[in-house]
Amino acid sequence: MATERTAHMTWRGDLMSGEGRIERVGSGAFGPLDVNWTARAEQPDGKTSPEELIAAAHASCFAMALSNGLGQAGTPPVELDVSASVRFVPGTGITRSALDVTATVPRIDDDAFQEAAEQAKLGCPVSEALRGNVEIVLNATLR
Repeated sequence: MATERTAHMTWRGDLMSGEGRIERVGSGAFGPLDVNWTARAEQPDGKTSPEELIAAAHASCFAMALSNGLGQAGTPPVELDVSASVRFVPGTGITRSALDVTATVPRIDDDAFQEAAEQAKLGCPVSEALRGNVEIVLNATLR
């Protein structure tokens, strides 16, 4: 079954001195969120950026994919602590998304965990959307 998610954004002014606000998302889970060029390319100062939102999407997507893969292999995780860091280079664009996971998974050795993490990195739909345009790196640690 296909799903669609929505967001509404308002921008006022030019790129360098303008400001915007992500007014709402369809789920109501968050918003409003302020955005501007300085927050994107320099210091956030309490504002977000498209890259921060992509990082959140990538971290959550990867965690879900890894949880699923581990569960299907009969070794469901107790906990996955996942972060993502998305690099934005002004004038170039998004160049990298780095995933970092530390996991508690009973009854699994490190080789099997590394393979499951790599498969999740490849199979996560956000990774699939980024692949070919953005370097995706993974650091996976088993507790």
